Amino acid sequence: MEPLVAPCNRHTRDMTMNLDPHTDISTIAGTVARTREAYNAGTTRPLSWRRTQLQRIIDMLEENESEFIDALKADLGKPMVEGFITDLAFVTSEIKLMLKNLTKWNSTERVPTPLVAMPAKSFLMPEPLGVVCVIAPWNYPVQLLLVPAAGAIAAGNAVVLKPSEVSPNVSAVLARLVDKYLDNNAIALIEGGVAETTELLAQKFDHIFYTGNGKIGRVVMAAAAVNLTPVTLELGGKSPVFIDESAKISVAARRVAWGKWLNAGQTCVAPDYVLVHEKVEEKFVDELRKSLNDFYGSNPHTSDSYGRIVSPRHFDRLLSLMNGGTPIIGGESSREDRYIAPTVLGNVNLDSALMQEEIFGPLLPIITVKSSKEAIDFITARDHPLALYVFAEKSSVIDDVLAHTTAGGVTVNGTLLHLTSPHLPFGGVGESGMGAYHGKAGVRIFQHMKPVLKRGTAIDPKMAYPPYTPRKLKIFRKVL
Repeated sequence: MEPLVAPCNRHTRDMTMNLDPHTDISTIAGTVARTREAYNAGTTRPLSWRRTQLQRIIDMLEENESEFIDALKADLGKPMVEGFITDLAFVTSEIKLMLKNLTKWNSTERVPTPLVAMPAKSFLMPEPLGVVCVIAPWNYPVQLLLVPAAGAIAAGNAVVLKPSEVSPNVSAVLARLVDKYLDNNAIALIEGGVAETTELLAQKFDHIFYTGNGKIGRVVMAAAAVNLTPVTLELGGKSPVFIDESAKISVAARRVAWGKWLNAGQTCVAPDYVLVHEKVEEKFVDELRKSLNDFYGSNPHTSDSYGRIVSPRHFDRLLSLMNGGTPIIGGESSREDRYIAPTVLGNVNLDSALMQEEIFGPLLPIITVKSSKEAIDFITARDHPLALYVFAEKSSVIDDVLAHTTAGGVTVNGTLLHLTSPHLPFGGVGESGMGAYHGKAGVRIFQHMKPVLKRGTAIDPKMAYPPYTPRKLKIFRKVL
């Protein structure tokens, strides 16, 4: 199969950015209406349809793996292994779990019935919401589009997909293959930027699932409010790491380095800054330096395992953020191929943009603290993060951090991995988002659990009906 873009040298990174895939705006309303018609016709209701569409997504990814990998490299300089694990395999793993549990997760759930309603039985009946819109970001453009879309399909919805225009090569591949592999009446894909997304959000949906930053999240929520459409917002924020003096420093540094510089730091749950106990700061920085050399060699610019910044605009933003501290590791950059070295910053200005904005890149500020309490106070004085990481061997320290901080999710003595478990719903809280998905939660979020109470008619006690008497009131007081 021919690559989507001309092959390029891995290190010069002549990544194609002139590709401008977009959908004719005049067709968007009709496309959404078509999915609505399919949903209203009952197309998406049968489990057989859902199972077929989910399996076709797996087929699409597996049969076109090299094309997706090429597109991820063209847009993000993503190493092949990284692209496979974080974008393709993540999706197929989630969908396989959905297929395994499709019948179970779409079955009614019996619940207790109060005495006052007897004789009766009560249950919760899962039903799809209708037409769902999924708007994805550019940093994991396959995973963050198809995992929520798969959940919506498994729940029985029609779906309109919107990949990011910032990763145009992946967007183009998805547009062509979604049209080829999936039911075009009930599943549609819209490409483009602000104008197309604005038109898309002007349509009536039954749920909007958005992954991205808080600024656009507010725009999405405002548009949804016009039709009282519920939203899931998977946002970001500044996810902190606390390194306690009791931590195994070599392990902590290695795990922080992996979580931070995966995808060149362009991960919503990447460690955004480190609070390290002053007694182990020097050792931690030394171990970070060692880990980076182990991962990417003495010159990460030539490493086949290190990615690139997605666009010149983001490259310039990150260079500006670097002014908020002093590089003690890295700091090198090349605008020609959008390379910024894995960079650790000391002497951090807490009032700088570096510490006020989500970094979303390969810069890691290091801040010393004197105690776990100081670290907790630092974290709680700021918006609730999407993720929080604590490294410690003392269980009392871990317990204190868990008890006195709020975050979308936590990994203890590690980074990122809480989001890989389908049994741990993934999402934010406050400024970092609302709603959670993955696994069963990724299906439930696109369903209404309809409460149903079904009464029998063989017995119809007159006690419940007027006229009300003191005797009836006495009985009610005993049973209610």
